[in-house]
Amino acid sequence: MFHLGWFCNFSNPPWASPWSSTEGADWPTGEAHVEFARSLERACFDYVMLEDSSMVSDAFEGSSRVDLKYGLYAPKHDPMILAPALTDATRNIGIIATCSTTFYPPWLLARRFQTLDHLSHGRIGWNMVTSSEDRAAQNYGMDTLPEHDLRYEVAGEFVEVARQLWDSWEPDALVMDPETGTYVDHTKVHTIDFEGRFHRSRGPLNMVASPQRHPVLCQAGGSPAGRDFAARYADTLLSAETHSVEAMKAFRDDIRARMVAYGRDPDELTIMFITQPVLAETVERAEAKKQRMLAGIDARIESSLGHISALTENDLSQFGLDEEFGDLTTNGHRSTLADFMRAGRTPREAALGWSMKNVTFVGTPDSVAAQMGEVMAEVGGDGFLITGSITRRFVDEITEGLVPALQRRGLTRSAYSGGTLRDTLREF
Repeated sequence: MFHLGWFCNFSNPPWASPWSSTEGADWPTGEAHVEFARSLERACFDYVMLEDSSMVSDAFEGSSRVDLKYGLYAPKHDPMILAPALTDATRNIGIIATCSTTFYPPWLLARRFQTLDHLSHGRIGWNMVTSSEDRAAQNYGMDTLPEHDLRYEVAGEFVEVARQLWDSWEPDALVMDPETGTYVDHTKVHTIDFEGRFHRSRGPLNMVASPQRHPVLCQAGGSPAGRDFAARYADTLLSAETHSVEAMKAFRDDIRARMVAYGRDPDELTIMFITQPVLAETVERAEAKKQRMLAGIDARIESSLGHISALTENDLSQFGLDEEFGDLTTNGHRSTLADFMRAGRTPREAALGWSMKNVTFVGTPDSVAAQMGEVMAEVGGDGFLITGSITRRFVDEITEGLVPALQRRGLTRSAYSGGTLRDTLREF
């Protein structure tokens, strides 16, 4: 068996499709995301991961035109505020919220996730990001972000502080002893007195230990520094290495080897490969549907170039669409830039290739389920992270079409066993 999650690109749902109803205007109420989470829970998904960013990007053309025209990075909710609404509306599925180690103070983040873990009965996770854009940094009073690998050093120390804070209350500190009138045993609550290069915190937290002790820790970096960070700390890892089975297996083997070097059991980490299945009643119709996805070619190119410009802070409008790229570097998403450059030699080629990079499986629910099973068997684990629009039509294609086909093959769970999100991830 393998795991299923959903990578929720956290901007407004598509609004121009004849199947989108009023979701493009109604999503700020949170109701569309509640309905979405309930649908995934009926299909027994392990979790939803809510991505985030803190900017309106003007990296492309020096203007916010493309970002706002296509809703690339704005508008969007704060996932920390939406997460409790989703856990309150569900009972088993995990919710992973993105928060930046560059902008949050460790004590504040640790306290919020401790509270969310209680409110969700142990179903919360934290997607640990370092942030990647100077425009985001400027919203928090900084001129620029620290250098890429230095951000991971800061993040590593941040996680150490947070973990010590989560451990600052022993599990049995709450005694409620009527004979002595003692609510909490103060000998089981400890300061951490952390003094690091980047962070300081006295501790303890002012909240009892939560059901998971630590929230599930999620990470998505594909650079060497990001992989190393995941190997040290993560419980689940998101990977875009899906262009070949060989690349997926090599990525998984690399992460597991890094974990062993850190003294961790590799089975403590669930690696989820991002994919966007294209489904229809016949294979031929699915292939035609894939081709229709490329129909709005000008918009797809402009949107993709806007995405990459925002993530890497390279203004790709400076190149002609059929002009070969020069050398591009970034202090932002290095692995994303590398993936983009591998997709083509010119902006046109790269934008089209990159925009379809997650479209790996095309066919009927049964044929795609078979393909996914074969790939996961060869890779060795651990699961797939579905991505794509959260319109009712696409979500239903996955939850009412693909997932039942996977369940009939015994490839994914058909019921939850109870317990925390970490228990769910480590069940098999």
